[in-house]
Amino acid sequence: MQFKIKPYVFFLYVLIAFTACVPTKQFEQLQQKSNKCGEELELTKEDNKNLEVANTELKSKLDIMNNRLKNISEDSLERESKLRSLDIKYDKLNRQYRDLQQTQDQLLSGNISETKKLLIELQNKQAGIIENEDRLRQLEDNLRADKYKLEQYKKELENKNARLVELEGILHKKDSVVNALKDKVSQALMGFADKGLAVEMKNGKVYVSLDEQLLFKSGSTVVDPKGVSALKKLADVLAVTPDINIMVEGHTDDVPYIASDAVKDNWDLSVKRATAIVRILMENKKIAGSRIIAGGRSKYQPVINSKAPDARKKNRRTEIILTPKLDELFQILESN
Repeated sequence: MQFKIKPYVFFLYVLIAFTACVPTKQFEQLQQKSNKCGEELELTKEDNKNLEVANTELKSKLDIMNNRLKNISEDSLERESKLRSLDIKYDKLNRQYRDLQQTQDQLLSGNISETKKLLIELQNKQAGIIENEDRLRQLEDNLRADKYKLEQYKKELENKNARLVELEGILHKKDSVVNALKDKVSQALMGFADKGLAVEMKNGKVYVSLDEQLLFKSGSTVVDPKGVSALKKLADVLAVTPDINIMVEGHTDDVPYIASDAVKDNWDLSVKRATAIVRILMENKKIAGSRIIAGGRSKYQPVINSKAPDARKKNRRTEIILTPKLDELFQILESN
């Protein structure tokens, strides 16, 4: 933001002479507040990223559990098929065993050596039957263990599904709250729609964007009366929605600000404009200061990347970002 120096040099010098200098200590305090606001903004972004990562991890775990359940079911079917095959073999061996017993009875009176031979064969068959019975019992034990594991996986999957449904319900509730808030804010500020004010919803938040012309004179940090009127109407809505957090961000264009005793640069201008708006919102005693964050973005988040006068005009703005509190959602994520 830049003042145009015209033939008023003498008047400017007189103005500077009567302007109080900001002490170094106060400037450092303002700078620390600005840094703190930036850090809190980064924490908020990190929280949103953590929410998206946690939601992705839950869905990934659900996919893994479904795949495990599918594999166990397929394995169980394969084991059951093998068990049926062994039953068939077992019945066949029993028939062979009965046939051999009959043959043995018939040959008892016959050749002794042939009888011994048959007896050995019969013993081998019996040993094979016993071995198959042992394998059959082992397969039955394995099948019972697999069924138990399958039940455990089903219970775990049901719990995960319940958590996921609960999480999706809370997210849907949050979206409903944001939509309702956008409608309330749009209705309250309807009279300012053609005066440089816009309300929209992005990324689960409500953005109230106010052009410089509605709030401030060029280079000033004092809110115009028409801007005060709009902010007070917005404050009335925020006062009856205590579960909404408020972030006020000042934005400038890319024209370097000519430093003065009151304002040093675009960073300083954007922060001071944000705090000026916060003070007007907090004139409504029902709005707790703990809900509000004030920050400056300087020139670094333009709406339009252009040096054209109209683009710079749009970039000189203040955004009030309204976000529902997500304490319930955080509790669910921590429990996982």
